[in-house]
Parts: sequence; C-alpha cells; structure tokens
Amino acid sequence: MQIDLYTEITCPWCIVGHHRLDKVLAERFPDLAVDIRQHPVLLLPDAPEDGLYIPDLLRSRYGITDPKLAFARPEGEARASGFDLDLGRQLWAFPTQAAHALILAAAGRDTQHKLAVAITDAYFIGAKNIADADVLADIAADHGFDRDQARAIARDPEQHRRVEQEAAKSARAGVRSVPHFVFGGSIAINGGRSEAEMASAIEMALAGRAS
Repeated sequence: MQIDLYTEITCPWCIVGHHRLDKVLAERFPDLAVDIRQHPVLLLPDAPEDGLYIPDLLRSRYGITDPKLAFARPEGEARASGFDLDLGRQLWAFPTQAAHALILAAAGRDTQHKLAVAITDAYFIGAKNIADADVLADIAADHGFDRDQARAIARDPEQHRRVEQEAAKSARAGVRSVPHFVFGGSIAINGGRSEAEMASAIEMALAGRAS
C-alpha cells in the first residue's frame, strides 16, 4: 500500500503522527507491505535562520501566554501511544527547507520515511537545530547519505526552491493541516488522529483495493 504523508518537521502533531503510524503498522498490520512517501508542508516559510522563539510565536499568533497549555494535548497523545514527548525541550522554530530538501532527496529509497522520523526526533527530542547543515548531515549519514553529499543538498538554494514548489503542490492538493495522510491513494485523514482512526482508514483503503 502506498501511504502519502504530508508533514512539517516543527509541527508537534507531526511527530505524534509519525510515531503513531509506525506503531499502528507494526502492531495491527505487521504483514502489510507499505511504501511511505513524504511530502513537504511549510508552516513558517519565512522563519529566520536563527529561528523563532516559540513562546513569542504562540503569544503573537494565538494569544497563548502559557506554552504549557499548547503543549499539553500533543504531549498527552504521545504518552497514549507509548513515547515521551516534552515540547519544552525545543523552544525554537527553525526554517525547515534544508531538512525537507534532504527528505525529498531520499525519495525512492527505502530510508526516506526513517530519515524524516529521525530528523523530526532530532528536532523535538534532541532539541537540535535542524536548519544546520552539519546537524542534518550527521542524521542523514545513518540513512544512506554521504555526509558531504547531505551537507551540499541542505545548503543548496535550488533544493530549497524545489521544497517550496513541492509545498505549493501540497497546498494545491488540498492539504490544509498536518499531519495529512492518504492511504492507498483514496482514504485521507488529517490532524491528531487516534490509533483506532488511523487503523480504520488503513482498513478502508485495503477494502477499497480488494473490491
């Protein structure tokens, strides 16, 4: 089954979605062969190189003065799926074009999804600056890239423009919120869906394929 996954690296619901998808596939569909294809979404396309301070961003955009209020629900959903997530560890939203460029460059390899998860984990759990080409090269080296090759991709303005074009394509396809999943080219769900809802969508896609 092809699974198209639209995410933004700095979105907390996306790390939950990544881990939840992997958990559902491993536990409920262990024999299902899947091809997970990653597509970029840019929520903060103009974020400065040194990042945006998330408490300030929450205050200015949403009027949230206590970041813990915004963090509580995705942290709780992460715990419900068996992994710890402390969003207070990473208080900077960095530009993501470089990271998405590497993920796009991994298209067609069986490591693309694992690379996307690793970059997202490095950002949220490791509190890494995923706009830094050296940080990205270290991660990509464990997923089929030569460090110099990864560094060059991360720094290439042409690759960044490609990400922006693909993100625009995602928007034209109707992706309005992330994570956004399309199972088997037919069943789409988005946002912080439960494991049961995700499993149901996969079952519906399988049923449609069978019919």
